[in-house]
Amino acid sequence: MNAHAKVAASVVKAAEERVAAYDWPALAAELDGFGCAVMEKLLTPQECRQLAGLYPHEEHFRSHIHMARHGFGKGEYRYFRYPLPDLIGGLRTALYPRLAEVANLWNERMGIATRYPETHAAFLEQCHAAGQVRPTPLLLQYVPGDFNCLHQDLYGDLAFPLQVAVLLSEPSEDFTGGEFALTEQRPRMQSRVEVVPLRQGDAVSFAVHNRPVQGTKGNYRVNLRHGVSRLRSGMRHTVGIIFHDAK
Repeated sequence: MNAHAKVAASVVKAAEERVAAYDWPALAAELDGFGCAVMEKLLTPQECRQLAGLYPHEEHFRSHIHMARHGFGKGEYRYFRYPLPDLIGGLRTALYPRLAEVANLWNERMGIATRYPETHAAFLEQCHAAGQVRPTPLLLQYVPGDFNCLHQDLYGDLAFPLQVAVLLSEPSEDFTGGEFALTEQRPRMQSRVEVVPLRQGDAVSFAVHNRPVQGTKGNYRVNLRHGVSRLRSGMRHTVGIIFHDAK
């Protein structure tokens, strides 16, 4: 694995303790039922402000994307470079094993042969061997009128099927509008929409691409996309934790 992608053991241990405090059977059931699950207060207000405060400092990032130039919506985001900030690197490492259990069960139900390794380090080795070496965690910034079109964060042939977004700003105080939304395309049915209310520091884990749904004749596969509605006032920052690296 790329040495810069490694996370200090003390950082991982602190993140693991934080992540372990959640009711993971309940979160897994939410993911199974709706394709998303909320972890309340994953970050403190101070941690949120610290992460949002990184946005103007280019030394932390490998690239800067203006959504309108690519037809992605309106707004901007920056991809972190390795080494990631400790808080993000630690959470990426600590969240992965919990979500890998869900991902492996989903693949089994969907008849997909891929199984994800137990540790994030082992999964990153697979990504890097496949030529996916660029870090994907990102920091997003929205101002009034900005929005994010419905999309999927895939980045290459290897894509981990779950990701996490953490809201760094406080709704009604820092911004209005800007709701996180998830759509689910179901075979021979109309699409279902899930709007996820979040407070500052809350994280939402959600399906990147597909998930299984239990039907009357067994499991079937639905296709998901996520986005953010138009910001009406203020400024909104979000950090995205994506577990696969990009080509």
